[in-house]
Amino acid sequence: MRKYLFLLISLWLASTFITVGSIHADWAHKFVVNDGKSYTTSDNPIETDQIGSKIGKVTLYSDEEGTYWGNFSNYYPKGTEYYNIKGVDINDAIAIKVNDGSFIKADYKSQYAGALLNWKKVVWYIIGAFLLFIVIMFVKNNWKRIKLR
Repeated sequence: MRKYLFLLISLWLASTFITVGSIHADWAHKFVVNDGKSYTTSDNPIETDQIGSKIGKVTLYSDEEGTYWGNFSNYYPKGTEYYNIKGVDINDAIAIKVNDGSFIKADYKSQYAGALLNWKKVVWYIIGAFLLFIVIMFVKNNWKRIKLR
């Protein structure tokens, strides 16, 4: 009976720490990051004749709260293209090509402080793996004692 209790607890701990990393955020607004600059998207359409050259695209999409590296978006899928707007500096605004082929304006907000790793997640995974290891070792040692009886 005890061994099943420890096994159940270990499985519960493992599932708890695995799901910690998959909590999704409800962002306050839609945004994109291009070359380290964060732009808040709007619903303002941009006419096709105002669109300049392509300046980038979304390389990473995630709706999980955190900091990311590269051309990131919390709303637009990977591959969504960014364009400059004729007569507008990219430090003021850019255009985003949406699914139907139209363009919307994204206004410059600030520099984006990206990170290569989400250290908070890494620490939780390490803690979870360590606790799982302790529980497995405890169950394994008790299993030997039960067999010897």
